[in-house]
Amino acid sequence: MAEETPPVDEMHYEQLAQDALRGVIRAALERAALPDGIPGAHHFYVTFKTRAPGVSVPPDVLAKYPDEMTVVLQHQYWDLKVEQSRFSVMLKFGGMPKVLAMPYTAVTRFYDPSVQFLLQFEAPATVEEIAAESAAAEPARTPPPDGDDDGPKVVSLDQFRKK
Repeated sequence: MAEETPPVDEMHYEQLAQDALRGVIRAALERAALPDGIPGAHHFYVTFKTRAPGVSVPPDVLAKYPDEMTVVLQHQYWDLKVEQSRFSVMLKFGGMPKVLAMPYTAVTRFYDPSVQFLLQFEAPATVEEIAAESAAAEPARTPPPDGDDDGPKVVSLDQFRKK
């Protein structure tokens, strides 16, 4: 009995779904950025990878949260700027205002406890992981063997042609 190879998802539906759900985060943040702020009792817990590509976090905050952090957007947040692929917000840490900015792809969790609404995402690769992957993917450079190499070789394709 022959095993069938599973079909390949060339549409990348899982990624499309993740992107669409990140659009829900963007829409919620757009509403929170309006002059009236977040409506009713709604408030957001946004968890994100602090070292994901595109994340901007002050060094002292990054030192305290080297991998992941959760911010709460409820009463005390300022200058919420929502863009197509990223957002930024000013929060106070130890009484000092700090601006955090991140792409939606860095968000691993979005939770509104007032209505028990939760979105969870796969953790994005960190900058360090991306660098390690690209270094591992680079082919090893080996010097050409010594010998009677006069340059490129010509290969006849006649042996591969149908007769």
